[in-house]
Amino acid sequence: MGAFLDVALLVVFLICTLALAVYGGHLYVLLYLFHRRRESTVAAQRAFVADWLARTPESEWPGVTTQLPIYNEADVATRVIEAAAAMEYPRGKHSIQVLDDSTDETRLLVDRTVRRLRSQGVDIEVIRRENRAGYKAGALRNGLSRCRHPLVAIFDADFIPPKDFLKRAVPFLASRPELACIQGRWAHLNQNESWLTQAQAVALDAHFAVEQGARAWNGLLMNFNGTAGVWRKAAIEDPAVGGWSSDTLTEDLDLSYRVQLAGWKMDYCLELSCPAELPNTISGLKAQQRRWATGGVQTAVKLLPRIWKARLSLAEKVEATLHLTHYSVYLWTVVLALLARPMMLMTNTFTFWWWMTIGWALLIITVLASPVVYSYARYHLGGGWTGLRNMPAVLVLGTGLSINNAIAVIRGLYVRGGEFVRTPKSGSTAAVRQASRYKARKATTMWFVEMLLGAYCLANWAIYMTLSRPVLSVFLAIYAIGFLSIGWMSRPEANFRRRLVFEEEPARSPSFMPAAALPAGSISSN
Repeated sequence: MGAFLDVALLVVFLICTLALAVYGGHLYVLLYLFHRRRESTVAAQRAFVADWLARTPESEWPGVTTQLPIYNEADVATRVIEAAAAMEYPRGKHSIQVLDDSTDETRLLVDRTVRRLRSQGVDIEVIRRENRAGYKAGALRNGLSRCRHPLVAIFDADFIPPKDFLKRAVPFLASRPELACIQGRWAHLNQNESWLTQAQAVALDAHFAVEQGARAWNGLLMNFNGTAGVWRKAAIEDPAVGGWSSDTLTEDLDLSYRVQLAGWKMDYCLELSCPAELPNTISGLKAQQRRWATGGVQTAVKLLPRIWKARLSLAEKVEATLHLTHYSVYLWTVVLALLARPMMLMTNTFTFWWWMTIGWALLIITVLASPVVYSYARYHLGGGWTGLRNMPAVLVLGTGLSINNAIAVIRGLYVRGGEFVRTPKSGSTAAVRQASRYKARKATTMWFVEMLLGAYCLANWAIYMTLSRPVLSVFLAIYAIGFLSIGWMSRPEANFRRRLVFEEEPARSPSFMPAAALPAGSISSN
């Protein structure tokens, strides 16, 4: 019986390490694909946009409708509407739709702002529905039916599009009729607000400065990130595509893949940047991560059969599979943490020594992938080696979110659709730091489970240290710090104190907020 349990443990261990190694190796491949194309593609895109703007009279520019989906965003609604209205584009060729599903004071702020802008000659309207059917996807679908222009730009409430965003994005779609969407890069308004936002910024930079470019510029399937991009209306409405759908929590990822399966193309522009606010609370970040993880798996369950039956290359199919299932790494991470104690009790470790060595070697290669890719991305974006400096925070955050995301992955396997839980925004920027007026949802017992697993890893770390097993000890130490840190930050008392501090502050009116400090044009998951 003992030998059977040893073999079973070893098999599970090797499956977990092999799965993680596959996704780690995938990161190395994406890094190579991006690196070999970055200089030539960025230079070509820059020259193309400049040439198109120079030789194309404004009378020939296609019309654009900007959609701003909003739901109870009193801290940022005015800001994004004003930024959209300030974008430079020929008069009469740009209209704005504020897709407002709000049920609170945001409605009044939206109406006040829109009335003021309309009196200044801005082509802008507010579109409201009787209910939130379909959530964000439903709002976008409803607004699309009233779009009178061939192109549609989309910005979430926490984004601030630069004035020249449309001028730099439209040339791609205007010159390539087969192009369905051009995706821009996310920049960060408040990345230095805390270690939490710094870690997020590094991770998102890797997605936008490596992953998106690697896919788009090497003929692989890529995704729209839900915001900071421009779509061709005809592509969304193509009968073979089916339009916006709310049967997954990542309607952007779902639409992206359906569009490409229907024969349309997508592209990415690294220099087309749009700054946005990063979640500055652990509860907000967890909600965002749950939505992305569950929605990604839902999209995989929905579309992977179609992808493997489609006339795509093997490379496209493999890349799509790894992309749509990449959140599963959190599930394997949790299983590995739980294996620490049982593996300590293995009765025949000497016999399996080579196999265990292979497993640990794969795990080390996997762990090194993130620092390499993240540091490269930050360096390429002009941030020096800050990516490497922030790597401890990234590892702690990524590990600490494992339970939250692993449960979301499992949920995505059997749940279709679900409530679109928005991430609370506060309006924070590099110059202004403030708390959101929106309370986080009632805390669950998840924080206790995270603390419990953290204590479990810490105890096993101490035991492994006494057994002189330094490799596993390092991983257990990272697990312990990650789970304990995120669990402690997520406890109900922490959320209560944060809300109490905010409730003692005087009410803020967006009309009197200090002007946001905007970066001069510069940056996910799905």
